Formats: sequence, structure tokens, C-alpha cells
Amino acid sequence: MMSNKMSSNYSSLSSPKAKGPAPFLAKTYALLEEGEEEESGEEGCSRRRKKIVSWNDEGTGFVVWSPAEFSDLTLPRYFKHNNFSSFIRQLNTYGFKKTSSRRWEFKHEKFQRGYKQMLMEITRKKSEPSVFPAFLKASSSSDDHQDHHHHQIMNGGSSAVDEESTYVHRQTLMEENQNLRREKVELQTQIAQFKDLQIKLLDCIAQHTGTSDHKETRLC
Repeated sequence: MMSNKMSSNYSSLSSPKAKGPAPFLAKTYALLEEGEEEESGEEGCSRRRKKIVSWNDEGTGFVVWSPAEFSDLTLPRYFKHNNFSSFIRQLNTYGFKKTSSRRWEFKHEKFQRGYKQMLMEITRKKSEPSVFPAFLKASSSSDDHQDHHHHQIMNGGSSAVDEESTYVHRQTLMEENQNLRREKVELQTQIAQFKDLQIKLLDCIAQHTGTSDHKETRLC
């Protein structure tokens, strides 16, 4: 009887509760699913959500149609911030790719409409080694260790580790800088496209107004 009880306790300890998907992935999937559900509701609401963010036609990725509204209306409801660049960086850490130069479309082979269970298979990119040497982390356990490792640093005993950590930190900063530059170029491109569209619309309005005035003058 006792052995059965012990084996039962052991099995319960050795089979921990399965973990769910990362909160960021779950929230991103939820905001897209909410948009899908609204399509079957009132037309006005569904159209508005469709203009902000939605799955693409194939369901293999999603599109942020209006980054401004997405930042102001959607992000604060799910992530408690309104930083679109921060959202993109989070996508990047989970391996999402921007797949279009004309719109904000993102894809991941495990992030698809109707396959929520695959979110469990998406993991963050392997984190880079810490910029702090391992011996500095261990040194916080006691003053003696702290003095010992400080002596190692002063004597150059850990110079190789320091150099490697500095190199990794520099590479991480360079990658982040490149991502920010790319985002800046994409935003500038979009702004230029919007300005060009605005000019075309104004020209169209001007031509239409001029034509109407001309007709009225002839009638008079």
C-alpha cells in the first residue's frame, strides 16, 4: 500500500503540467482570432478590424493594414503598450519574417490560422551568451568569491572571456541597429508612398473641380 502511494506521488512529480505557448504568441493569435469572429458579427465592426489587422488570404500569416491604428487601438488592449517597433522586434525574436515590401505582412511556418496547437512549437531564438562573464554571476553568492574573481580580473586571468563577451555584446547591438535602420527605411518608403497618393488625389480633385467649373461657365 505504501509503495503504491509513493509511486503515485513520484509519477505526479515526474509528469509536470504541460506548458502553454509563449504569452506573446498567444496574445497575437488571440487578436487575430477576435478579428475573425467579428467578421460573422456586425459588418461595420468587422470591416474596421479588417482594415487594422487580419490573417492573410491563405491564413499562413497576418497583415497589419494600419500600423497607426494598430498601435493606438490594438496593442494597448493586448500588450499594455503602443510601440509598433517593439511589437516587430518581438516577432523577430520568435523567427517571424516580414514577407512583403508593400505592406506589413509577417509569417512563421508554425503560426497559421486554425492551427493554434502549433504555437507550442514556436520558440524564441537562442539567446546570445550573457555579456557578463559566468564568474561574475557566481561571485554574487559570497564576498569571498567576489574578492577572488575581482583578483582574477585585475590579473587578466579572464581576459579571453571578457573579449568574447564584449564581441557578443557588440554583435547584438549591431544587429539591433540594423533592424532599426531597416524599419526606418520601410517607414520612410511608406510615407513617400502616402505623399505620392495624396498628391495624385489632390490632382484628381483639382481636375474634377476644374471640369465642373468649366461646364458651369459654358452653361451660363
